[in-house]
Amino acid sequence: MASKLTVNKDRENQYDILLEGDFGALPAALRILGMEGRKAVIVTDDQVGGHYAEQLKESLEGFFSGLFVVTFPAGEPNKNLDTVTAILRSFVEYKLNRHDVVLALGGGVVGDVAGFCAAVYMRGIDVVQIPTSLLAMVDSSIGGKTGVDLDAYKNMVGAFKMPRLVYINTSVLKTLDGRQFASGMAEVMKYGLIMDASFYEWIITHLYEIRERREDCLSEMIEQCCICKQKIVERDPLEKGDRALLNFGHTIGHAIEKFKNFELLHGECVALGSVAAAYISWKKDKLSMDEYYEIRDMFVPFGLPISIEDIDAQEILKLTHSDKKALDEKSIRFVLLKRVGKAYIDTKVTEEEILAGIAEIEYREDNE
Repeated sequence: MASKLTVNKDRENQYDILLEGDFGALPAALRILGMEGRKAVIVTDDQVGGHYAEQLKESLEGFFSGLFVVTFPAGEPNKNLDTVTAILRSFVEYKLNRHDVVLALGGGVVGDVAGFCAAVYMRGIDVVQIPTSLLAMVDSSIGGKTGVDLDAYKNMVGAFKMPRLVYINTSVLKTLDGRQFASGMAEVMKYGLIMDASFYEWIITHLYEIRERREDCLSEMIEQCCICKQKIVERDPLEKGDRALLNFGHTIGHAIEKFKNFELLHGECVALGSVAAAYISWKKDKLSMDEYYEIRDMFVPFGLPISIEDIDAQEILKLTHSDKKALDEKSIRFVLLKRVGKAYIDTKVTEEEILAGIAEIEYREDNE
């Protein structure tokens, strides 16, 4: 079922999030934004592009004066400044000007890279986010955060670049592989855990329908996540306060992601980081033991890990301090839970507490 949300209504940088079942409504939405007759570049990766670039081009046939496709290798290791440089050179080659448009077609990596390119090319051109992964639909395509990694520092180089439109074609989830779908569910569960206990209960109640990817259920779930993200980014568009709550599970999660050289998907690492953060919340007497174990165990039926082998706790700890959320060499803004549906930022989590959280997710046979 089609639906529309408006972010930043009656403010500067207002944009719509459209949920549709195909690409058919995209030309009309772009026409309202005055984009007809411009040039556009579809930025995608070599996995998504093979599935959907031609389909998207066909839906936009005759709409733009020129429509090009720029593809880069899929995966987090390619989310870097070398990729940005190559894409920007393509923009120059295609003679894009300040009135032209970038169409970001892909998952979170594509959205971050394409959005950043749009932010810096000629000091900024329009970008439309067209997410194709569950994770990007519910999280990364909304709110204007763009950027790339720099060495060990995830998302260290970036810019806020609000999209002119977020167009979610839910039908593409039919071809999303199971591991990628599970990765997105980590971010879905995050919303329930940090701000909406009733939504968390809804996820549990609809477990089987979600796993079967029933279209009506997925549309409702994605819309609810978009509403949660909308509320937070409107209150705190530049991450000066409440928006940092969206980083629940990400501090240890990002460290694991880097330590494992991106062999694990982002959502898998967020799930592990969420278990560790919930454990720390329990040990700080915020959650009960039963609440902690329920949170931990609810990741399992969605195909997400709650333990991991072959990690170095001290190295993971070290990497948490290279995260851009670190306040200084000793302090980290750590997102914890007061209860299901209520998160808070704690700047006094000790290294011993972080190490205990890491130990909790480290695979041990006696824990299984």
